[in-house]
Amino acid sequence: MVDKIPFLWYLAPFGAILALIFAFILFRNVKKQDPGNEQMQRIAGHVREGAFAYLKQQYKGVGIFFVIAFIIFNIMAWVLKVLHPLIPWAFLTGGFFSGLAGFIGMNTATLASNRTTQGARDSLNKGLKIAFRAGGVMGLAVVGLALIDISIWFYILNSVKMPLQTITVVMLSFGMGASTQALFARLGGGIYTKAADVGADLVGKIEAGIPEDDPRNPATIADNVGDNVGDVAGMGADLYESYAGSILATAALGMAAVTQIFGFGTQAMKEHAIYFVTAPMALAGVGALLSILGIYMVSTKEGAGTKELMFALNKGVYGSSILIAIASYFITHYMLPPQYAFGVFLASVIGLAAGVLIGYFTERSTSHSFKPTQGIAKQAEYGPATVIIDGIAVGMKSTAAPVIIIVIAIIAAFSLSHGFEYTEVGLYGIGFGAVGMLATLGVTLAMDAFGPIADNAGGNAEMSKLPKEVRERTDALDSVGNTTAATGKGFAIGSAALTAMALLAAYLEEVRTGLRLLGAKVLNIHYTTNLVKEIGLDQATISDFIAFYKINLMNPRFLVSIFLGAMVTFVFAALTMKAVGRAAGDMVAEVRRQFKAKPGILKGEVEPEYAKCVKISAVGAQREMIAPALLGIVTPIATGLIFGIAGVLGVLAGGLSTGLVLAIMMNNAGGAWDNAKKYIETGQMGGKHSEAHNASIVGDTVGDPFKDTAGPSINILIKLMSMVSIVFAGFIVAYSPKIEKLYTKENVLENIQYEESIEK
Repeated sequence: MVDKIPFLWYLAPFGAILALIFAFILFRNVKKQDPGNEQMQRIAGHVREGAFAYLKQQYKGVGIFFVIAFIIFNIMAWVLKVLHPLIPWAFLTGGFFSGLAGFIGMNTATLASNRTTQGARDSLNKGLKIAFRAGGVMGLAVVGLALIDISIWFYILNSVKMPLQTITVVMLSFGMGASTQALFARLGGGIYTKAADVGADLVGKIEAGIPEDDPRNPATIADNVGDNVGDVAGMGADLYESYAGSILATAALGMAAVTQIFGFGTQAMKEHAIYFVTAPMALAGVGALLSILGIYMVSTKEGAGTKELMFALNKGVYGSSILIAIASYFITHYMLPPQYAFGVFLASVIGLAAGVLIGYFTERSTSHSFKPTQGIAKQAEYGPATVIIDGIAVGMKSTAAPVIIIVIAIIAAFSLSHGFEYTEVGLYGIGFGAVGMLATLGVTLAMDAFGPIADNAGGNAEMSKLPKEVRERTDALDSVGNTTAATGKGFAIGSAALTAMALLAAYLEEVRTGLRLLGAKVLNIHYTTNLVKEIGLDQATISDFIAFYKINLMNPRFLVSIFLGAMVTFVFAALTMKAVGRAAGDMVAEVRRQFKAKPGILKGEVEPEYAKCVKISAVGAQREMIAPALLGIVTPIATGLIFGIAGVLGVLAGGLSTGLVLAIMMNNAGGAWDNAKKYIETGQMGGKHSEAHNASIVGDTVGDPFKDTAGPSINILIKLMSMVSIVFAGFIVAYSPKIEKLYTKENVLENIQYEESIEK
């Protein structure tokens, strides 16, 4: 019998379609704006051409990976029989829509930069609106495409009478497609942009003494291209993955929660299951609708300072957050049993509040309106070494508030959702908190994409030699854009923590499916030598699986895997940082070569060879992103085969805890260094071209790969390892016991009663 889909579920496809319609309306609105004079259009054309050339090259490489992965998954499904046959297809659609969202966002961003510059010639408010609404295209495209993908899969699978438990398993797996695409987009884009940025700064600003974004710098076009491929396409793919992952993990946990509350196979379970599974989808649909409203709430007055501009942007986030909290009450009240509805509602509000608070504290750590960043600027008077020391200290200290917020959010969501009574329901509450945090993603991501668009607009103004007041307006937008970008990265990291927490629990549901594929029916859980508990596979709770696989600190396989997970995040960050260093070295050599070979470049008599620098960044990014990506994919599989299910969860726990703190530190340190430089450029500490300014440029250069490559890529690593573990759960369940038996006397499979033995 097909489960009747609740009426409120249709908010998800409706919200998705409306989000895509408004994304198109905003795109048309941006496109019809005045593109500026011929020089402005020519510069924007160079950037657009370079961005699409890179994206085309990247999608070729990613396409090859997806084909190989698709073949492997089909072998696992049809030959090894450890995977559902639909999962390879779900994997493909997740990756496709994630890549499409990034493409749409970047297409709009590259059209918007010169139009934002032209808007800033008229007024600050006009420049702000063009840049923000262009970012809104990215936000609404991500939300719309993710929700339409989820809605189509759910509707079709439910229509063909697939059991709800199987539907959640299949759908959860397309998160790996989104995660893989996100890692390649974020990592490749981050290496690209920072190779160009560091190369441009080291030779242009420090050695040649020419301004930032000066058209005489051969690397300046590549730098502007990088802003788009890294911070627009990359961030879009990143948050697409978090958004989809949180919804799908919560749906899977909903199935586990309803089973624990009412008992497997009972009539009450059958009646409530569809509501528990679809509630997060309905909430996301309402969030999509309210994000549209939030985007149109953003405006400011002429002459606004940094704080006023931030308030103008935050109006959209705060307004839509308040409305989504109200909507969440009615959705949970209608769809969930009365004794659990209010607790889950509070969990969603806690997630929303956590997202807003993380953004607030990130702003305080990175904006030059506050003391931490001003302190770094003050240290610049003593040289670059003290800038580096103070910036690292600011980054480390800034981890306290977000981590404490996330800890409180997790405990509060778990407790209020009756988690200490029913573990699965508490985990469902945590998942709902993640959905709540990401429900307003349309407007939150618009704020983030605003940053690189404003940055490109400033570069366009500089290279087009526009009047001073235009550059002052674009600088104001750019400075706020740095803060919104840092805030967006903090938000992405916070959402990754809650999403990964939900995925950890969802992983054990996938282990259940893996055991079912092996024909398991009953688990024999050995608590002591004499105490053995027999429990049916379908009745087993998460606590039962933890006991069965000995997932505790006294199991050395679990403990050593935590160390491995922690280590992976540092090695991953090191690989990405060194990748930027190598690619930047190639860029520095090319810029120096051009200055030496063509002295007329610095005199403004000869145009630099921009295309060669664009190619160097593109080739470097493609080459350097392979090793870090493979590290994230291979680690949970290899650890799982050697140390079993306990080992996989150990790696995920170690990676999540360490990666979360490291990512926040790198993100905020990089943002603070960048804004300390901009603070000095406003005339503080001697202003531009002073010794303090030169020292701050060094700090900014060090911070570039911190905040734009390694930091934001770590949160994708966390989720990718979770998704890889989920997809390979059946494989690990089947084959890890054979390897574990080589170095232990234990054999997990001997503690399972199979279908055949029961029949006998």
